Amino acid sequence: MEKFNHTVTEFILVGFTQDPVMQLVLFVFFLMVYSLTVVGNITLIVLICADSRLHSPMYFFIGNLSFLDLWYSTVYTPKIIMTCISKDKSISFAGCVAQFLFSCELGYSECYLLAAMAYDRYMAISKPLLYAQTMSTRVCVGLVAASYLGAFTNCAIITHETFTMSFCGDNIIDDFFCDLPPLVKLACDVKASYQILLYFLLTSNVITPIVFILASYIFIIFAILRIRSTQGRLKAFSTCSSHLISVTLYYGSILYIYSRPSSSYSLQRDKIVSSFYTVVFPMLNPMIYSLRNKDVKEALKKLFKMPAS
Repeated sequence: MEKFNHTVTEFILVGFTQDPVMQLVLFVFFLMVYSLTVVGNITLIVLICADSRLHSPMYFFIGNLSFLDLWYSTVYTPKIIMTCISKDKSISFAGCVAQFLFSCELGYSECYLLAAMAYDRYMAISKPLLYAQTMSTRVCVGLVAASYLGAFTNCAIITHETFTMSFCGDNIIDDFFCDLPPLVKLACDVKASYQILLYFLLTSNVITPIVFILASYIFIIFAILRIRSTQGRLKAFSTCSSHLISVTLYYGSILYIYSRPSSSYSLQRDKIVSSFYTVVFPMLNPMIYSLRNKDVKEALKKLFKMPAS
């Protein structure tokens, strides 16, 4: 295997701004967001593990989604917080490789997991009589394990191919983390085969899950339309609404960043979009899956021994 390129020993993360006042504001903002992310996702994981009413395939997937979001945010936010208050904006070459690999692994795993959750909703609504048999514990664990393994395989490939390129010029990354677009900007030997690999990975890890999710929801819509009562239709749709919100927010921001040709990148503009799916989205997910979920609310009341309303 070709060794990583060590002509660059470290990178400098520019971050969002050089204004000291704005850096302080951003420090407070990201600290609050990260605190809410940790508390929200850990609370949701504890609720799902502790309450027997939440021991179902849907909540098993939601718990794994919270697990991913917890680590996904941890890959980025602590480093962002440090760069806001420290004069040292550097990240070592090895640190950049690690951040890139873990962020890719967690991000691709989430893509696959959201697709598995769409399949779960399809089986629950379209095939209710076969749901318990089809979505067994073994199947659910297998889907989650496949999500992690598939993501790691693809990420190992893209990480190796990215960091064996030669980086010429300065080592300044005009972003707040080691992301693909700014790294490609620094590379001086981006080959056509690398571009083909990027499009292949985009297709297999993002586009394919999206197509699978869309197909699942087409069948779900047909199944909902066959339900005669309005109340039954609303109940069936409500079980999918949280997942639909997550899919729209997550895939929308990712496609905006990675589905365009490299020549059209605007790194300043993309920082805002990147911060949404890397930092803000992991904070929102526990809210999305709990605020409108009666079972989670009841489990939360039980955990803190609050009287049920």
